[in-house]
Amino acid sequence: MSAEQIIFLLIAGISLGAALMVVIAKNLIHAALWLVVTLFGVAILYVLLEAGFFAVVQVVIYIGAIAILFIFAAMLTRRVMKDSGPQTNSYWWLAAPVAAILFGGLVWMMSQWNGFTTELPSMTSEVKSGLVTKLGKALVSTNGYVLPFEMASILLVAAFIGAIWVARERK
Repeated sequence: MSAEQIIFLLIAGISLGAALMVVIAKNLIHAALWLVVTLFGVAILYVLLEAGFFAVVQVVIYIGAIAILFIFAAMLTRRVMKDSGPQTNSYWWLAAPVAAILFGGLVWMMSQWNGFTTELPSMTSEVKSGLVTKLGKALVSTNGYVLPFEMASILLVAAFIGAIWVARERK
């Protein structure tokens, strides 16, 4: 095994473990912090795939904006979240084997795919820089993704304003 493969397996394992902790954490703040670890692991995987732009976007947008927004919203609405009910679904015993069977089916399907054994052609730096340029133009072009990009920012601002509104002092 090469060093890159060992790093990949280590980071993938940490990311999967952190993702599992997001789901099973009983404290919302702890779940949000585990989400930050998971998203950072995905950013490292992007670096290993030589997709630097996506790694930066992962850190800046997902960790820097969305995950921190979750943490702020949870901290601002802590007073409101006085839920004393059970935090688990009563049918978890049924969902666990169904999830294991689905995972096994996905592993079997992926093992039948010949994409695991084929090598990707190496790209020159000119091709890589051209891809990032095209993606950047698509994000800000009126014919591209500028509308969803702006809608995501409006959604984040609305969520933050909603968290402040819920947490405000009532007279």
